[in-house]
Amino acid sequence: MQLVERNTANGAAEELIARGINPILAKLWVSRGIQSFEQSSLELKHLIPPQALKNCPAVATYLANALASHKNILIIADYDCDGATACAVGLLGLEELGKSYGTKVNFLVPNRFTMGYGLTPEVVDLAAQQTPKPDILITVDNGIASLTGVMRANELGMEVIVTDHHLPADELPLARFIINPNQPECSFSSKALAGVGVIFYILLALRSELRNRGIFDLETQPRLETLLDFVALGTVADVANLDRNNRILVSAGIRRIRNGQMHPGIQALFEVSGRDYQKSNTFDLGFGLGPRLNAAGRLADMTLGIKCLISKDLFKARKYAKELDTMNRERREIEGSMQETALINLADISTVNTSSLCMYDVSWHQGVIGILASRLKDKYHRPVIVFAPGEEKSPSGSLVLKGSGRSITGFHLRDAIDYISKKNPEMILKFGGHAMAAGLSIEESQLVSFQQAFESIAQHWLDEDTLHRKLVHDGELPSDMINTQLAEQLSNEIWGQGFPEPIFIGSFKVIKQSLLKEKHLKLELQPLHGELKKNILGIWFGHTELLPSETRLAYRLLVDHYLGYPRAQVHIEAAFDN
Repeated sequence: MQLVERNTANGAAEELIARGINPILAKLWVSRGIQSFEQSSLELKHLIPPQALKNCPAVATYLANALASHKNILIIADYDCDGATACAVGLLGLEELGKSYGTKVNFLVPNRFTMGYGLTPEVVDLAAQQTPKPDILITVDNGIASLTGVMRANELGMEVIVTDHHLPADELPLARFIINPNQPECSFSSKALAGVGVIFYILLALRSELRNRGIFDLETQPRLETLLDFVALGTVADVANLDRNNRILVSAGIRRIRNGQMHPGIQALFEVSGRDYQKSNTFDLGFGLGPRLNAAGRLADMTLGIKCLISKDLFKARKYAKELDTMNRERREIEGSMQETALINLADISTVNTSSLCMYDVSWHQGVIGILASRLKDKYHRPVIVFAPGEEKSPSGSLVLKGSGRSITGFHLRDAIDYISKKNPEMILKFGGHAMAAGLSIEESQLVSFQQAFESIAQHWLDEDTLHRKLVHDGELPSDMINTQLAEQLSNEIWGQGFPEPIFIGSFKVIKQSLLKEKHLKLELQPLHGELKKNILGIWFGHTELLPSETRLAYRLLVDHYLGYPRAQVHIEAAFDN
C-alpha cells in the first residue's frame, strides 16, 4: 500500500487561520478544495439558484398550472434510499405547495424483481390503472434511460416529467420535461446533485412561481427547509459527491436533525439503529439509516420505506422502522453467505494478473449483489461486477442475469459498460449508472463473453499505478491534538464522498491490546513522539491480528460516547512497519 499525503501547499490555510479557523481544520479544508473563508460557509443562502438548472423554471410554471387545474399527479419512485427520500420530498412538498388547491399526490414504487428498473412500460401500464388515473407522472431518481416507458405513457395520455441525476445515454426519452444536471446543455455547476436534491430544487422553483402568482408571500409560504432531513439522508446514502452545494444541503439537514426538527420517520430510524440524533453526522446517515431503508428495496419493494418516511405519527413510524430493521438483519445474513461463497470461489484465483472481477452464482440474491460488489472492490481494489439470476427470461428464452458493479478511482464503470455495449450490440440488454457504480442485465449465455470483454477493457484502461492501492492521508497530528475537543470538532463537519473524512498517520506504543467479540482489535496506545504521554483508546474493526509493541498507524479520530462520557478514540485503517 502506497501512502500519499494530501497537498496543502498554498496560502489559503493561513487566511483561514487568520479568520479564526482551527489550524488543523484549515489544513483539512484547503486540501479538499476550499480556497477562501467565504467558500467555507455552508449557509443555505449560498445554494446555486434553481434557475441555473435546465428546464427548472419551465417545470415550475407547468406544475403551478397543473396544481391550479387539479391535475392528478403520480410519483414513480426508485427503490433505493435516494429514490425513497426523493419520493417523500416530492409527495410532502407538492401537497404542501398545493394545499390551497386541495392537492393530493400519490406514489408508485416498482418491484425491481418483476418490473425492472425505472419507468418501464410495465410500470406505466400499472400507473394507468391507479385511481384516479394520473395525468402527470413524475419520476424521481430514475427515468433518464426510460425511452420505451415514456413512449408508453405518451400513448396512454399521461405526460412525464423526468427528474434524475444519472448519466444519460446518447438518446433521451421524449418526456414533457427532463430535469437532470447531467443532461446535455445543462449549465448547473453541481453535477453531483442526488435525485432527492433534484426534486427539492424543483420545489424551490415551484414555490417561487406560486409566490409570484400571489398564492402566498415570504411570510406565508411553505417552509421547504423542513424537508432537508430527507435531502441530507438521500444525498449521503447515495454516496453523492459532496461538493459545496451538496454540503450545504447536507449540513442544513443534519443541523435540523440535531435540533430535533426531523420527521417522525427519520427519528424512528435513528432509534432502531441505536444512534443519537443529537450527535448525528454523515456516518450515521450513510451507515445507520441508509442501509435500513435500502433493505426494503433490496429484499421486497420500497413502499415500506416510503411509508416510514412520510408517516406523520411517531408510533406508526416506529412500527415501519422496526420492520425495516428486521429486513436489514435478513439482508446482512444473505450478504454474509454470499460473501463467503465469493471468497471461496476466489481462493484459487490470483488477482495479480487480473484487472477486474466479474462473478456469478446461481444462489445469489439480486437485491444484495451491489453490496457484495462493494465489499469485493474494497478487498481486492479492482472494478467488480457481480451477477445474480433475475426473475425474467429474455426474448430468446434465456435466463436474464442482473448485474451490479462498483469501481475504483480511475475506471469509469458506466463508460466501460457503454463501450462494451457499442462493440457488442447483442451482449447487454440494458445498463445504467455512473463512474463508481452501475447496473446491467445480460443473458446467461453471454456471461463468459461479458467477463472476457470486461477484463479486456479493464486491462486496456487501467495501469499498474492505478491498480496499486493508495491510502491518501492528512499527515501527522501533534500528539497534544489527539484529544476529545478536536475529535468532537471533526465529528461536526460534513465529510463524505469527494470531501473525505480525515485520516492521520502516527507512530504509537501499544500499551494493551485484546480482542473484542473475537473479531475486533481493541487497544490502548501512547504516541511515540511529542509530549503527550496519556493513553489513547483505539479500535480496529474486523481485524484480529495483534500488533507489535511499536507501530505506525493510519487512523481516523472520533468520539466514543461509552456510558455517555465523550472521549477521543482512534479508529485504525491500516498499520505499517514503524
